[in-house]
Amino acid sequence: MKKSLLICVLTALVLAANAVAFTIKAVPGVAKNTVAKNNQAWIRINQLGYTPEGIKVAVWASKVDQRIRKFELRDAATNKVVFKGKAGKAFGAYGPFKESYRLNFTTFNTPGSYYLKAGAATSPVFRIDADVYKGAADFALRYMRQQRSGYNPYLQDSCHTSDGYTMYGPMPDSTKIDVSGGWHDASDYLQYATTSANATYHLLAAYRDFPGVFSDQHQANGLKGTNGVADVLDEAKWGLTWLLKMHPREHWLFNQLADDRDHQGMRLPTEDPVDYGMGKGKARPVYFATGEPQGLGKYKNRATGVASTAGKFTSAFALAAQIYNGKDEELSDLFSRKARSAYALGLAKPGVSQTAPNLAPYFYEEDNWVDDMQLAAAALYQLTGEKSYFDQAYQYGLQEKVTPWMGADTARHYQWYPFHNFGHFELAKKADEQTKAELIGFYKAGIEKVYAKAKQNAFYRGVPFIWCSNNLTTSFAIQNYLYRVLSGDQTYAELEQANIDWLFGCNPWGTSMVYGLPADGDTPTDPHSAFTHLNQFPIDGGLVDGPVYGSIFNNLKAVHLSREDDYAAFQSDLVVYHDDFGDYSTNEPTMDGTASLIYLLAAKEYSSRH
Repeated sequence: MKKSLLICVLTALVLAANAVAFTIKAVPGVAKNTVAKNNQAWIRINQLGYTPEGIKVAVWASKVDQRIRKFELRDAATNKVVFKGKAGKAFGAYGPFKESYRLNFTTFNTPGSYYLKAGAATSPVFRIDADVYKGAADFALRYMRQQRSGYNPYLQDSCHTSDGYTMYGPMPDSTKIDVSGGWHDASDYLQYATTSANATYHLLAAYRDFPGVFSDQHQANGLKGTNGVADVLDEAKWGLTWLLKMHPREHWLFNQLADDRDHQGMRLPTEDPVDYGMGKGKARPVYFATGEPQGLGKYKNRATGVASTAGKFTSAFALAAQIYNGKDEELSDLFSRKARSAYALGLAKPGVSQTAPNLAPYFYEEDNWVDDMQLAAAALYQLTGEKSYFDQAYQYGLQEKVTPWMGADTARHYQWYPFHNFGHFELAKKADEQTKAELIGFYKAGIEKVYAKAKQNAFYRGVPFIWCSNNLTTSFAIQNYLYRVLSGDQTYAELEQANIDWLFGCNPWGTSMVYGLPADGDTPTDPHSAFTHLNQFPIDGGLVDGPVYGSIFNNLKAVHLSREDDYAAFQSDLVVYHDDFGDYSTNEPTMDGTASLIYLLAAKEYSSRH
């Protein structure tokens, strides 16, 4: 039975108050960007800070045509100059700025609190310390728990418990089936198998690759408490449980729960009144993966197969089987069987299984699938040792050596997804030296395509400003990391760090793109979310979509800023970002982007310890 709204609100307020206990040490005094009349130049930093042995670069940028030759690093407590550096190359105009420089102070590695000064510009205070990423991945898990469908531990209430009824399946339409659970995709309440399976894989990989990073502060249901299991594995298990429901039989695979009829205004998921034909707030449609175009309304997708979804199921199940081996043999065996059956569906129906639109022409336009099947086969090879899976994975990898958005100026929404291919990495770990070198080369080729654009501007920005650009930025940083781990090559270390720095404030707006991280930094305060907009509930750890080209924003429908733009001085024809709930294109958090960020932040914390 549902609790009263009053109890929900009081409970959430208590949880919000408890959020203050986050372990990252933020430096006070970093406020929302304002533009003083005499401000002509700014120094943008990573607000989380910098590790002593890591790359340390800030960006100086000016709205007038001026040059600098040098910069200083000063102790925040004493104002004493502790490092002097040359400004180096003038990168010229970018976005709203007429001149820009990269200020590199990597060689300075003494822990402490500092600020940079160049000309009249002074940066916010930041820290240099080995623990600047400590707890960050755990913090981002807060958003994943808040996105849960079924029992929502943040609201301590349940939602969408009647899901769902089938469409397009071998059974009669409107057949009731239990597909409750999983995660809501973003600030709407649709649920996609493609993003959920990808998110689940990232969480499982983070648990596997970075032992010791994650704590145990929550129970399996997401409530406070301990259960002897790392919170990240609890969260991955939540995703896995839903994926099992979406693949309930050997030849059954579902691709999507609900559709864009969901878009009927902001409300909490526990107060969802949308009627999909079964009554207000009742069952929502679940779409069977047929491999053919689907859409119950005016619009349809361009689906050509099932492999893009089936491959993602396979890799998540196969990795889960490995992780639970020795922990829970019955569960491990179940995931192993599900991995094989999902893979068989992908083999039977190669092609893409896109999400289905209804009232509007917008959907996730995924156009690649061999990357999903490569990772699927690689994961099955790791699980079983059967050489045929290795050979299949290798052949799939040859068909898409580079994720196609890399080096491109634009792409359709989720056209090339996932935004990086874990398949090359997982296969290379088990390959002979020649094959490993070839797979590493595929990663390098993609990085070089982005680097060719990035090295032309001071922010080292080579990722296109399409919808969910922050998701692409996160994935590109992960690809750089995976390349570096496999190869030992440090050539792109500065590019890798520049993409991470971008997410945490080293960008034209000087803001972090992660809600509440760091705690006292300039972070989103007014995202496109019912939690924050209607109820002032924090969405801690949520990664917002990120900046888009000015041309994209100016052509969007139904986007109206609700108040004066805090970042008006930093908008440009090139790119815009708004911390305003009215801008769903740049300031809406996403579940799958946050899951990818959890992997990246775990990698940063783990690396700082080893």
